[in-house]
Amino acid sequence: MRVTLECFPCFLRQTVTALSQLDLDESMRYKIVSEVLGILKDVDVEKTPAHATTYLYRSIKQVTALDPYAVLKRKYNEFALNLYDGLKEKVLKAKEPLRSAARIAIAGNIIDFGIYESFDVEKTIDRALEDKIALDDFDFFKEQLQRHDEILYLFDNAGEIVFDRLLIELLAGMGKRVTGVVKGGAVINDATMEDAISVGVNKYCRVIDNGTDAVGTDIEFCSPSFVREYDRHHFVISKGQGNFETLEGQKDKNIFFLFQAKCDVVASHLNLTKGSMLLKGQLKPQE
Repeated sequence: MRVTLECFPCFLRQTVTALSQLDLDESMRYKIVSEVLGILKDVDVEKTPAHATTYLYRSIKQVTALDPYAVLKRKYNEFALNLYDGLKEKVLKAKEPLRSAARIAIAGNIIDFGIYESFDVEKTIDRALEDKIALDDFDFFKEQLQRHDEILYLFDNAGEIVFDRLLIELLAGMGKRVTGVVKGGAVINDATMEDAISVGVNKYCRVIDNGTDAVGTDIEFCSPSFVREYDRHHFVISKGQGNFETLEGQKDKNIFFLFQAKCDVVASHLNLTKGSMLLKGQLKPQE
């Protein structure tokens, strides 16, 4: 994906939303917005929206030395953990537990403060389990799982990571060796190592960080140690819109994208309506 004209109002909206989470005086807010406007002037429109957004959030952190979403991340980890037992029961009672766990993981992608200021998680879970999702490569996903014992699982948001845990527990029970990947530094409400440990996902898979605070999984920013891990894995589960933006079209990986198309630009790119849920497979050409 590439930046479009429609991305620019969203960049500014994300900046204002992040600033609303911090106790800053008006002069500091204007200073940050002014810096962001300078960044937007030089955005490389040949790169992804996630690439541009990375610089916006870095600017906020550099000026304030604060993480705008630290409190909300903890809140939604606790909220999701309170739903965990009930969701696990639903998964285990389902006709196809793996399908239900994958859909719940997709539903969890609604917890995104870079896009939404409010959302109904439980209603979204019900919709994911009961309705037909817009793009569903689940059968293809299940077939490819049989061919790979090692999985690289790219986490997206805090809170959402609890729903990922349900899917990872099933994969571990199938004998799969899962390596979960969190961000190396705070950005939006993306999961970091602290989040992974606090929700217990590290009990079911090895967890590493990608060495960067960049939005999505932009190899340009990632640490050499993560790039080595990425290169050696042949099967990737990619959660979230930012990871889709940065990894779509990479032809050397078998990637399954699990997320919701939460903005008009991404939905249009996929020829879907805004809010569509999808499990989209992408295989390297030789397969």
